[in-house]
Amino acid sequence: MSSIGEILDELKGVIDDRAANPREGAYTTYLLTQGLDKICKKIGEESTEVVIAAKNGAHDELVYEISDLFYHVLVLMTHSGVSLADIATELKRRRQ
Repeated sequence: MSSIGEILDELKGVIDDRAANPREGAYTTYLLTQGLDKICKKIGEESTEVVIAAKNGAHDELVYEISDLFYHVLVLMTHSGVSLADIATELKRRRQ
């Protein structure tokens, strides 16, 4: 089984590739083309869906919605030039 770090790194790589090499019809390309407002709107929607799934106590639904949120945050990171290494550095700093 792959670690969450490996999976996030792989997904971020795919998103970065879509930014560099847009593919017509790809959802990631659509989001990146629409820009910051659309990406942020999707993050807001997905965040709300995570909260609802948590309140419903549905484990599988919560996993699904958190996965959607992670994906959309990774799209925002690509759009904004934030790397997973940037996040890792900040999280390590907070542990000190």
